[in-house]
Amino acid sequence: MKILIAEDESDLAEVLSAMLTHAGYTVDAVENGSLAVEHCRNDAFDLIMLDVMMPVMDGITAVQEIRRLGVTTPVLFLTAKSEIEDRITGLDAGADDYLTKPFAMGELLARVRAMTRRHKEYSPRILTLHDVSLNMDKSELTCKNSISLAAKESRLMELFMNHPDVAFPTAELLDRFWHDEDADSEAVWMYISFLRNKLRSVGASLVLLGEQGGSFTLKQGSST
Repeated sequence: MKILIAEDESDLAEVLSAMLTHAGYTVDAVENGSLAVEHCRNDAFDLIMLDVMMPVMDGITAVQEIRRLGVTTPVLFLTAKSEIEDRITGLDAGADDYLTKPFAMGELLARVRAMTRRHKEYSPRILTLHDVSLNMDKSELTCKNSISLAAKESRLMELFMNHPDVAFPTAELLDRFWHDEDADSEAVWMYISFLRNKLRSVGASLVLLGEQGGSFTLKQGSST
């Protein structure tokens, strides 16, 4: 799982990054809200941690911008503010949870596990993007007609459909879907080719762009 941290206190950001990496997460860390928004525009995350008081763009504004991008990833605010009004403001802006500094690292890890688990459990089982639907329960891709997908094809397609126009490098796809397997870029390319063929076979207006060994992006376009 991949986590984005936006925290302007460099010492705390380093500690959080080290702790989460040790716990098995992949971490990107930035020092302000503007960079957090830009990362969300160009990449996909399983959890976002935002400090409230940051330079350039504060956490409240950042989460509002992130939600305007259509990003539904859970957001956890980390802040020294503890007043009820501050918590309400953060939650109303689009955050999912609130942890007041100083906090115990054990509690933070428990919040991370709970939020990522809950998001996974309650993510839509039928995804729709333009004229294409993906039924995760049936592993079925539908447009003008329907076709069955293998389990890994379904998970890959779910990632692409949840994050259209985002470029996913081959290395990241390997880490997400083949991390415990002996696989290389050839395996990723093979599954991308499968999905391309299946998008064409159902007459979808979505296309998977990219070359072997590079990055892949799902975009609206002609699949014929």
